[in-house]
Order: sequence, then C-alpha cells, then structure tokens
Amino acid sequence: MKKRVLSLVLILSMSVSMAACGNKGGGEVVEVDVPSIDKLNGDDYKDLKADIKILTNRTDIVDTVYKGYADQFNELYPNIKVTYEGITDYEESLTLRLPNGDWGDICFIPSTVEKSEMGEYFTPLGDYETLDARYNFVTEKTYDDTVYGIPNGGTAGGVAYNKRIWKDAGITEMPETPDEFLEALKLIKEKTDAVPLYTNFSAGWTMGAWNDYVGIASNADADYKNNKLLHQKDPFTKNEEMSGPYAVFYTLYSAVKDKLVEEDPASSDWESSKGMINKGEIATMVLGSWCVQQFKDAGDNPDDIGYFPFPITVGDERAASSGGNYAYAVNNKASEDNQIAAMLYVKWMLEESPIFEDEGSIPALKDEPLPDSLAEFEGVELLSDNPPLKGEESLYDDIRNSAEVLSGDYPVCEVLEAALYGTKELDDLMGEWNQKWTDAQETNGAEITE
Repeated sequence: MKKRVLSLVLILSMSVSMAACGNKGGGEVVEVDVPSIDKLNGDDYKDLKADIKILTNRTDIVDTVYKGYADQFNELYPNIKVTYEGITDYEESLTLRLPNGDWGDICFIPSTVEKSEMGEYFTPLGDYETLDARYNFVTEKTYDDTVYGIPNGGTAGGVAYNKRIWKDAGITEMPETPDEFLEALKLIKEKTDAVPLYTNFSAGWTMGAWNDYVGIASNADADYKNNKLLHQKDPFTKNEEMSGPYAVFYTLYSAVKDKLVEEDPASSDWESSKGMINKGEIATMVLGSWCVQQFKDAGDNPDDIGYFPFPITVGDERAASSGGNYAYAVNNKASEDNQIAAMLYVKWMLEESPIFEDEGSIPALKDEPLPDSLAEFEGVELLSDNPPLKGEESLYDDIRNSAEVLSGDYPVCEVLEAALYGTKELDDLMGEWNQKWTDAQETNGAEITE
C-alpha cells in the first residue's frame, strides 16, 4: 500500500510542478470580447457556430446522461456541437494538459490549480460581488475579486449509510460525537455481516474527502478554514470536547485500529463499492453528499441509502459544511466563438439543465431549494467557508502544500497506514503534523495569532 501511495504522490508532485509553469511554452491567451456570464444573453447567439469539447471525470455517464444534456442544449443552439471526453485519471491528466492550452473548451478545475494560477488558464466569468449574489459557492474559485470557475452545484459534508443495516444493528439514534460513531460501527460489526466503514483506500481521492471535515464540521465556524486555521498554533492538538481537526482523524484512526473497516483496504474498489452499499454489504462511507444519488442508482435498494451529518458536536452546536462540486471553467486560449459557446453551455447547465435534480445536489442558483438527500440535517446549520482576508487568497493552499498536510489524499492515507500497521500512535502523528504546519506558517509568513 505504501508503494502505491508514494507513487501517486510522485505523480502529483510532478504534475503540480508542470502546472506551476503556467502557459509558458503553451498556447497564448486569446484576446476576445466575451461578456461576463451574468450579462450573456442567449438570444444574441442563436446562430453561433462552434464545436466545443468538455472534459469530465464522470466516465460512468459521459455517453448517456451527459450526452442527453448536450442534446437538450442543441435544441436551443443547433449550431453548437458539444462533445464530452471522459477521463479516468482526471486530476493527474488535467494538471498535465492545462499548460499547453490545447485541451478543449470547458473543464472542471483540478484541485492542483492554485487560485493565483487560474487566470493563466481560464476565462474570467465575472466579478465576485455580482456572481456571488446569483450563484452558490463562487468564493472557492475567485481570485482578486474575479471569478474563474462556478461549481456544478454543491454538496454538504456528512456520512452516507445503509439505513437497513444500521437498523438491523439496533442503532436507534444517529451519532453526534466520534465515540458515538465508533460505538455504532462496533454494533454493526457484531450484529451484521456488513463492512462497518468502507475507506475506499485504493481509489486514493476518496481518502482525501476526510480533509473536508477539518473546517466547519469540526469547528462549527465558517471562518476557521480560510482564516483562523492559517494563524493557529498547533491546530492538530487534541482538545477536551473532541472537536477540531484532531477529532476528524481520531475517527478514522480509531475505526481502522479497531478493525471496523474493510479487511484489505489496498484491494478496495470504488466502482463496486457503490453497489455494495446499495445491497447492504457496506454499512457506511465518509464522502460528500454528491455520492448519495450514485449509491441510490447502483442497485435495487435506493430507499436504503441515507445521509447524516459528520459526528462532531462543538459545545451544543452542530454544523455541516456546504461547498461546491468541481467548478466549470472556460479555456482562455480557445477562439472567441468557442469561448462564447462554452460560456453559453456552462450557463445553461447551471441555470436550466436538470442536472441538480438528477444528481440530488445543492443547485448552483441561490434561490433553488435544497435536495431531499439532506433531510436528516434538520437542526444542523449548513455553512460555507468565508472567503480569506485580502492578501491571503492563496495562503491556505500555500501552507497546506508546504506542510504536505490537508493536501490531497496522501496525508490521510498516512493516518490509515499508521493505524493499520501500528507504526505510529495518533498523538505522535498529529504532533508531526503540528510541526509541519508551524514550519509552513513560518515559510509563508503567516503570523500565529490563535
């Protein structure tokens, strides 16, 4: 397992290095007269002719559902041909392809692209104040008050579970703390044949989902991730109420140490896990709410799939993060007609397509209702991370990348491996992370004030 993880880290390191080169040696930014997305009037472009290509990670539906969206769009814009390209190793592939500019017209922005680099690759979609009033989650892909990407709707942070299996285990109240969650997993192991918690370690990116709970879910504070965490001393230290970043990784470490996960995490498989949780062979997975509809669609038992908030309580408050999915972006090296056509398609997907109903995700438009998948979040406040302070727009990325903590899947995999093999106690590992964070704060000039 260690070899697999280290290989992925090397690939990503090489990818990030290449991405940092920007568009040097690649295509040039095309000077075009493209209106911002809020001012784009589709009626002005009914006769526009263009062939646009969209890159996506959804290889499972690229030739079916996504093709259907393209066909619906063509009813409005018959001269714009839309082609999808599904990519299995999406993050690695896009990071390598973006710098040369010859990759297509629309993509989902990879997590390896830092905010300060977005202008090198993507067309400005509008100013932050205007688009933030209209769309959810635009803060995530904004730099210097310019929006470069708009998320394809959003998700809330929580836990997917098979309701039948949890009921068979005799669990009548959903857990609100890490220890209550671990006790529930133990009951599932004792009273059912299901895997209590499936880590999906082998997929890699699924492990990175645990990083998402370090912010709002662990602190009930919308300012924590982009502001306080950057200036906090030793943020991975255990506290008495078992909240904060330590509590997140304590939950994973303890579940692995107590053998409440799949027998061989290295042989886990993401695609087959969808059907397994639908059948009840898996009881629980920690992933964003985007997974719920995929799990429902993966078998004959859609009504067995539920979703509850991540089990951390801060004082008497519980909160869940709501954040954007992958964000649509337009290639700033495409021709003017292609950039306009691409923006038309993005706007149609965000405002008129049935994608959010199909996927059960939080809609892109702020005035649309929440999906049914979040019915169990009653009494839990849904918050989005507040934007960073002026001048610190890239500081979160800078610190976590320097520290190699909360960056991608490898640090979380380190937690799993330490518990699985007994190589490190959690407190020792968190102490190492604290030191790395401190060093990164110093390297990046972040004053410690918390």
